[in-house]
Amino acid sequence: MKRFAALIDRLIYTRSRNSKLALIVDYLRHTPDPDRGWAIAALTESLDFPAVKAGTVRTLLATRVDEELFRLSRHFVGDTAETAALLWPEASGKKADLSVSDAVDALAATSRSDAPAVVASLLDRLDADGRYALLKLALGGMRVGVSARLAKQAFAQAFDVPVDDVEELWHAIPPPYAPLFAWGEGRAERPDLADVAFFRPFMLAHPLEEESVDLADYAAEWKWDGIRVQIVHGGGETRIYSRGGEEISGAFPELVAAFDQDAVIDGELLVRGEVQGGEAASFNALQQRLGRKVVSKKMLADYPAFVRVYDLLAVDGNDLRALAWTERRRQLEAFVPRLAASHFDLSQVIDATDFDDLAERRAGARDAAIEGVMLKRRDAPYVAGRRAGLWYKWKRDPLTADCVMMYAQRGNGRRASFYSDYTFGCWSDAGELLPVGKAYSGFTDEELKWLDKFVRDNTLNRFGPVREVEKSLVLEVAFDSIHTSKRHKSGLAMRFPRISRIRRDKPAEEADRIATLQAMVT
Repeated sequence: MKRFAALIDRLIYTRSRNSKLALIVDYLRHTPDPDRGWAIAALTESLDFPAVKAGTVRTLLATRVDEELFRLSRHFVGDTAETAALLWPEASGKKADLSVSDAVDALAATSRSDAPAVVASLLDRLDADGRYALLKLALGGMRVGVSARLAKQAFAQAFDVPVDDVEELWHAIPPPYAPLFAWGEGRAERPDLADVAFFRPFMLAHPLEEESVDLADYAAEWKWDGIRVQIVHGGGETRIYSRGGEEISGAFPELVAAFDQDAVIDGELLVRGEVQGGEAASFNALQQRLGRKVVSKKMLADYPAFVRVYDLLAVDGNDLRALAWTERRRQLEAFVPRLAASHFDLSQVIDATDFDDLAERRAGARDAAIEGVMLKRRDAPYVAGRRAGLWYKWKRDPLTADCVMMYAQRGNGRRASFYSDYTFGCWSDAGELLPVGKAYSGFTDEELKWLDKFVRDNTLNRFGPVREVEKSLVLEVAFDSIHTSKRHKSGLAMRFPRISRIRRDKPAEEADRIATLQAMVT
């Protein structure tokens, strides 16, 4: 655990991506199995211990530390694991180091009733750094700036193997990835995935920054506002993967049951809307289905999911990724009729005469499920990651509204000392300020310092970690779209809100009204 704790500590205080990469490479090369596998799984949020939750740690700490001291400390530190690691009383006697695999075994085997005693015994064996590493391992939420992509690149660099191969094998082999390390170190052949419904890394797009592209070289499709998924049938089973390679099959059992072809498709997961005659509803409707482990019959009926298919990666045992987009598209158009029309349809190519025509169509597209345009080079193969000049995403211009800050909350990680999460609202016809969204991005570090000072100087009330502020500061908020929502008092929910400007020049009473936002609803 000492080596793992040291890795976490160095990653937290390292801002450089290349330096983080070097730290992980060194760890993978010099740490034995299975510790290195469990550690990399923890860094990429691939572990889950159902019996151990933040509430478990808070309850446990109350048996060793004054509850008010913990509450005040947690409020200042901003992180349960760090607070608990620092406050936990040092156990007497010599400490024997705890391996990462020993900790994983103990946490995986415990029940909810036994979890407090198990976690306490593990904490007693560690120093403050080790306790922090253990609790982050148990609770997740590392926040050390390590993405799954960075971890895969570190593995590829550590063992001099192609990162695209690592991408495919990574999601097919569960932690602690022993066969993956054996292959990387040359102790075994590349694992055979012939009978596994494995994940293929997605091809990604660059934002379109040039003024135009030649539509003779590029095909245009709508960029649908759902979640991108890959559906794979192989080895007698069907799996649905998210863009990051996380399996989400359990949340969409109807799609699993409907996809029985020997194929791999790339598409957009959407929910059918009532108003649009069965067309795609807004992302707000899709959110009702996301993250659910159990899906009721009512949920299936109220929010029926379907996939708008973009691409065909493999079919009938043939890998199509090396083919040009035009050939894959031809085979896709022949393949989609083999699928149930109730759950799958084809994403249509936009029949624009030239780029100016396409720009005009994009500007007028405010459909609830459209967030822009995709441009795909016609002769491009399907390759993992972002490759320059092959695919572009051209998102529609954001909407904006002038809103009034209402509440603020501290952030996490390096923002734990700042009030950086802001709830804002607009005026109702009755003159009441109603919340319409929450944002924690879009501002510079200097602007964050100014906003934090505003919150501290203008606090009216405190509600635990939340501060109510004087309703005097106008924030210009940019957002991709806005939808009706039964969960919010205003009846509205913004998609991807972010702070675009601090309007210190504008009186709060001149901020936008709820009716103005309602007119933007798609």
